[in-house]
Amino acid sequence: MSTVLRRGAPRSRRRRPRVAVALAASGLLALSLSACGGATKSSTDKAASSAPAAGQSGSANPSAAVKKGLTVAFLPKQVNNPYFNISDAGGNTALTALGESYKEVGTTSATDTAGQVSYVNTLTQQHVSAIAVSAQDPGALCTALKQAMSAGIKVVTYDSDTDPGCRQAFVSQASSEALGRSEVDLLGKELNYTGQIAILSAAQTATNQNAWIGYMQDELKKPQFANMKLVKIAYGNDDAQMSFQQTQGLLQQYPDLKGIISPTTVGIKAAAQYLDGSQYKGKVLLTGLGTPNDMRSYVQDGTVKAFELWDPGKLGQLAAYAAVALASGQISGAQGQSFTAGPMGNFTLGAQGVITLGAPTVFDASNIGQFNF
Repeated sequence: MSTVLRRGAPRSRRRRPRVAVALAASGLLALSLSACGGATKSSTDKAASSAPAAGQSGSANPSAAVKKGLTVAFLPKQVNNPYFNISDAGGNTALTALGESYKEVGTTSATDTAGQVSYVNTLTQQHVSAIAVSAQDPGALCTALKQAMSAGIKVVTYDSDTDPGCRQAFVSQASSEALGRSEVDLLGKELNYTGQIAILSAAQTATNQNAWIGYMQDELKKPQFANMKLVKIAYGNDDAQMSFQQTQGLLQQYPDLKGIISPTTVGIKAAAQYLDGSQYKGKVLLTGLGTPNDMRSYVQDGTVKAFELWDPGKLGQLAAYAAVALASGQISGAQGQSFTAGPMGNFTLGAQGVITLGAPTVFDASNIGQFNF
């Protein structure tokens, strides 16, 4: 996450009663994320290890022992975001199993790139062993991350990548192409490949969101989608209230809208809440990336037919294992190198240091009761 998921306008087929609007507005309270300032969580208060890790020369020893006394700092796009709560908890689980130290720092805004830079600089001064970061912007963190790597700190991105030269490895949820195309395919089948659609994204600069959207737009060029038209890409900045309002705005501006894709867990939940309490329930279809626990009630009551996601906890675990493998000198980030991610098994780095978790799972009424995350 990192990424769909951080990240317009006027009105509907007939005016909604003021009471209904008031009820919809009151629902925003349930969507609000908790509030201001940055945050820090740690599994231990001991100082971060300053032992230098393997350099960026490309050399690695896959048989090297796991170093002890490492501290891996997680810097998500946004703390107190339910998705990152799950993913970073997975990182904590992996590090605890390895006997290493975990900490989490970050901003409560999914668009505070200056805040992310500040946290990277602080972690560099603390000389943590590794940083696992979900970037709000592909380039904004580069100078700070390169300084961290020059200081011997290993850098892994997860959920949302930086430019490849600004980190050693990227832990990807799944193939960007597979995710982008599959979301269009899901909605296309539900709409019988006909009608206007919109995308409700996270932040306009989010690397993962933009990669997925690019493949969505390319998929829509295929002949079977000739009667589906993408009318707008809206941005909710991974803020629940803004995403709720953007959903309302899309339906006001495009009264013939038939479907929405929201490749962000915050966005899809907010959009589902709006649709669930509106005249559009069952008429405007919604898919994208969400967690089963967030979306269960909307699937059960028919607001959403199907959506997809990977296990964010496993994504965080894999990021932690990759960070430890880098800090231990088992890998350096070069293509073809492999490492063991505990009970998750062996993973091999692809081009530009990309490590892919695996294929996403499609959730619908037939299987959503089997999942709890």
